[in-house]
Amino acid sequence: MSNEPLAAILRPNSLKDFVGQKHLVGEGKPLRIAIENHQIFSMIFWGPPGVGKTTLARIIAKEAHAELYELSAVSAGKEDIRKIVSSTNLPAGRQVPLIKKILFLDEIHRFNKAQQDFLLPYVETGALTLIGATTENPSFEVIAPLLSRCRVFVLNELTNEEMGEIIKRAVKILKTKIDKKAKDWLIAMANGDARQAITMIDNAFSLYGDLTIESLKNALQNSYLRFDKKGEEHYNTISAFIKSMRASNVNAAVYYLARMVEAGEDPKFIARRMVIFASEDIGVANSNALLLANQVFRAVETIGYPECAINLVHGVVYLAKSPKDRSAYDALRSAQADVKSFGNLPIPLNLRNAETKLMEDLGYGKGYEMYTKESLLPEKLKGKKYFKDLKNKK
Repeated sequence: MSNEPLAAILRPNSLKDFVGQKHLVGEGKPLRIAIENHQIFSMIFWGPPGVGKTTLARIIAKEAHAELYELSAVSAGKEDIRKIVSSTNLPAGRQVPLIKKILFLDEIHRFNKAQQDFLLPYVETGALTLIGATTENPSFEVIAPLLSRCRVFVLNELTNEEMGEIIKRAVKILKTKIDKKAKDWLIAMANGDARQAITMIDNAFSLYGDLTIESLKNALQNSYLRFDKKGEEHYNTISAFIKSMRASNVNAAVYYLARMVEAGEDPKFIARRMVIFASEDIGVANSNALLLANQVFRAVETIGYPECAINLVHGVVYLAKSPKDRSAYDALRSAQADVKSFGNLPIPLNLRNAETKLMEDLGYGKGYEMYTKESLLPEKLKGKKYFKDLKNKK
């Protein structure tokens, strides 16, 4: 076997060998049709790590006979884009003219507004065909003008069967074996991330020469796998973080925040969870918590790492120390349950707007009082209490 990483050897070069995303690249599906017809347009791949975003971009470029440029938004800037646009469109050694220049921009959500504004005119004019990749919701992370010129494709976590197929291919290349117990453990641990599974296989086989549960676990402990934003550790840590704030345990909350910061977790993800927490767990007990959480989010957007960690811990300490009251959150969930159970019940006539003479004749708005004490709920729910005011409880 060559010294090339296992992931590079396994990476498919065509749709025929591509595993997963059948809803996009299966027979008759939209992205497959576009690729086969060479109808390449700007697009954004939104999905968790290790599900084929980079591989699909390379396959698209190959099928389109296009020149592919790969940049990471973490380290790239305006000058990198300018160089790509100004470079020749016919590399040495190629006989077929390159119709398109495709820019694959990994982690496009890391590009700030100014960088995205700079990229926009090149996408508008067709000087660049953009394929962006992101693990974050592009509606929040990509500016509207750029997003409107791209088609968004949602990529899903790989299924257990698809993960099994990738593991099978890796084992075949390594000319080794893996038993069912070890394979099932690996699939569960990788959590739909092919890249993580392949890395664990590569590390275990390089270190121990076999693929058992023991060697895989040892390889995982001995290798510094990055903090996977869709993996088990991600969810365990954010869960511990939220539960620590909920319990008003400041020290534990700060510790789990530090773990996420050191692991490179997106600070905006942490700040968003804090904004949600302020309304869900603190609520009307301290409405200022929502204001502060929003300000932390804005500070994180403006400043970025490493200094924005100071803003995060400021917010975490405040939220953890605040009194807790989930009554508003519980009221919403209770009301939603009734909406799902009863559907759209008729709105009382006195609450309806009488916009026409006919509506007025039918009793719309009749008897409406601005400061009435009556229930105002639909007839079937009269007297129902959704909000339990904990402040006024004796």
